[in-house]
Amino acid sequence: MAATKLCIDVLPFLSSILKEHGSLVHINLLGHSYVLLNDPDDIKVLLSSPQHINKGPEYGLLKPWLNKGLLTSGSQKWQMRRKMLTYTFHFKILETYISSFNKHAQCLTKKLENMAYNNQRVSIYTHMTLCALDLVCDTIMGTELRSQEGKSLEYVEAINTVTDITIKRIFKFWLWNESIFNLSQNGRDFNKSLKILHTFTENVIKEKRAKLESVNCLETEELSFGKKRVESFLDLLIGISKQNPEKMTDMDIREEVDTFLFEGHDTSSTAMTMAFIQLGLNQDIQNSAREELYSIFGDSDREATMADLKSMTYLDRVIKETIRLYPSVPSVTRMLRQHLHIKEYDIPPQTVVVVVPYLLHREEKHFPNPLTFDPDRFLPENSFNRHPYAFIPFSAGPRNCIGN
Repeated sequence: MAATKLCIDVLPFLSSILKEHGSLVHINLLGHSYVLLNDPDDIKVLLSSPQHINKGPEYGLLKPWLNKGLLTSGSQKWQMRRKMLTYTFHFKILETYISSFNKHAQCLTKKLENMAYNNQRVSIYTHMTLCALDLVCDTIMGTELRSQEGKSLEYVEAINTVTDITIKRIFKFWLWNESIFNLSQNGRDFNKSLKILHTFTENVIKEKRAKLESVNCLETEELSFGKKRVESFLDLLIGISKQNPEKMTDMDIREEVDTFLFEGHDTSSTAMTMAFIQLGLNQDIQNSAREELYSIFGDSDREATMADLKSMTYLDRVIKETIRLYPSVPSVTRMLRQHLHIKEYDIPPQTVVVVVPYLLHREEKHFPNPLTFDPDRFLPENSFNRHPYAFIPFSAGPRNCIGN
């Protein structure tokens, strides 16, 4: 959400450049060479290539927090880590998180219901963020944060501070310099909050490792499907480290846990917030979503199952239309290590290539009446002929989002 709000000033500028100069534009900015792509065919050349997988320089600003985890690492380390972590996103493992989804969603529902009865005006984003934090801490670390209940206030404040300052720093080029940043108030607040986050994660890892080792839960065969019900992402990482201690140290575990906490809560809370807003603004769409849920649950208050989620085809389209208009990550970049050939252009190494899904998803030729919120764009018959790189809320190619 922080990224979306800060991009509001930048996006109209980029949009005007594309309209004036076409879908491939070269920009020199503060001594750096940038190329902006907005044609799906050109974007495919970049994102589908296994050579052009290194992120742009702004991702380096995340390294004090995330070190060189899956989001910020490049080349061989990223390839090794991605291969190692893909296992942890197996469908059968994700399915074990359904009970956590239900628990925290029900807490959110009760809070919103009480506010509705009291006719309160609320910041929906605040409640979405707390719900997302509870979810990711539960499923990633196996830790009960209980932020929706007003608990863990120091940690919640710290993660909000570090997230907001990190995003702000990306757009304030004078803060890219480490010395200037550390002397600034933003830098001091960032470092103070970062210490809280790292200490929290390190303590959870130590406690979790000790607990698992005490009950001998780290044997390879016990991590296979059907033999051990994995409780969290952290369980899996500690299991991997037991099997590959030289490739997954406690520091490696911390950087991946921090990475998924950041990516998981910020992107999810943004998507949920914008979906709620659109349902509120479009009563007919809200009614259709409600009717679909009633057809599944009736008057029952039972928990949702994986089968139920698969049945929510209309709500699925609502979510896709939400992240079309408001992708949680508005732009992605790549730093070229080799020449990139697009049409008649030869883009040299050290160029930063920028793709802006926020603008791409609003192109009239791919999405007629692009500013209209219309979930039926994603009916199979309406999506059939759409270019596969015209809708990329999770990026695309070998370095797409593992959380897709």
